[in-house]
Amino acid sequence: MKNVYIFGGLRTPLAKHGGHFRSLRPECFTAELLSALLKQYSINEVDAIFCGNAVGTGGNLARLTALLAGIDERVPAVTIDMQCASAAASLDFAFSRLASGQGHLYVAGGMESRSLQPVRRYAETDERHALFPHGEYMAAQFSPKELTENAMLRGAERTAKEEKVSRTELEEWAVRSHARAAAARRESSLQELIFPVAGLSKDDGIRETMSFDFLKRLPPLFGTGGVTTAGTSCRTNDGAALALLCSEEYLTKMEKKPKVRLLAMEMSGGDPLYSPRGAMQAADQLLERMRLSYEDMAAIEFNEAFAVIDVLFARRYPKLVERYNTFGGALAYGHPYGASGAVLLLHLIEAVKKHGGGYGLLSIAGAGGVGEAILLEVCE
Repeated sequence: MKNVYIFGGLRTPLAKHGGHFRSLRPECFTAELLSALLKQYSINEVDAIFCGNAVGTGGNLARLTALLAGIDERVPAVTIDMQCASAAASLDFAFSRLASGQGHLYVAGGMESRSLQPVRRYAETDERHALFPHGEYMAAQFSPKELTENAMLRGAERTAKEEKVSRTELEEWAVRSHARAAAARRESSLQELIFPVAGLSKDDGIRETMSFDFLKRLPPLFGTGGVTTAGTSCRTNDGAALALLCSEEYLTKMEKKPKVRLLAMEMSGGDPLYSPRGAMQAADQLLERMRLSYEDMAAIEFNEAFAVIDVLFARRYPKLVERYNTFGGALAYGHPYGASGAVLLLHLIEAVKKHGGGYGLLSIAGAGGVGEAILLEVCE
């Protein structure tokens, strides 16, 4: 297997649903990002582009993005849907091709516009049409056992109840996430990663003053006795993130310096009714295969779509909490579904550097019980 490296990446600011990017098509702001990335690293041609997307208008948004960015029409582009894990899966696809010797330079990442998510409709001959007004739906079906618009929220509540997680535990992680994200923003820890779009240069969902008092006033989403609230569930966002993946031969030829060596990827599957467990499952499988442990990691990033994901990690590895989601997570930044895996990648690289270098691990759960994990090593 050939060595695979990352030598650059950028993301947009993460904008709140219905906020700054509410009228911007994802392929348009991602085309801006793609052009900026290639210009920053003096790239004139790539082998292909892989881009995740979960709730867009369909078709092949990666291809449309490439054409809007002025990429040579001979360069193929592929859109990948693994829901929340779509961008991580895109990185996996590019990694696998490079590791097997197919090509030398790829762009991989993801994009999402929750603001422009279209309303879809089941065909009248589809039995599910009768279950929704006019057959219209926003969230697809992810399990044969469940058909509901809030399946992911139900999965988080179900997992929390199964694991006997308290509301207080969840709220502690929400406060921690916002505090870390706010500190990172004040210190400009991630600012070099952000390419301004439409006048927005910073993530706009972080609450500087997130408090327990505020969280305790929020009603439970599933009635009396429920533990999941809007404050312990991530906001859904608009945004994009992209990275440049290349072979060792490309680095030598172009005299470029890599930031990161990608060591391994892992796709996993589990119970779709307990999808938050997917992050730990994918990470466990990857570390076992690579004969490494969580303790070997300088930094760890899990997509915290729900605070229950954080609680499960912290219960199992309490001594590693300082290495986990160093700059805060999706509870603060928000979750642009199809882009989040690439956002995590860029944050992880900076976190590993902050902790002195070494190995980094990211993992992200996806709707339907899937997961994707990535192991890397910082070269700088």
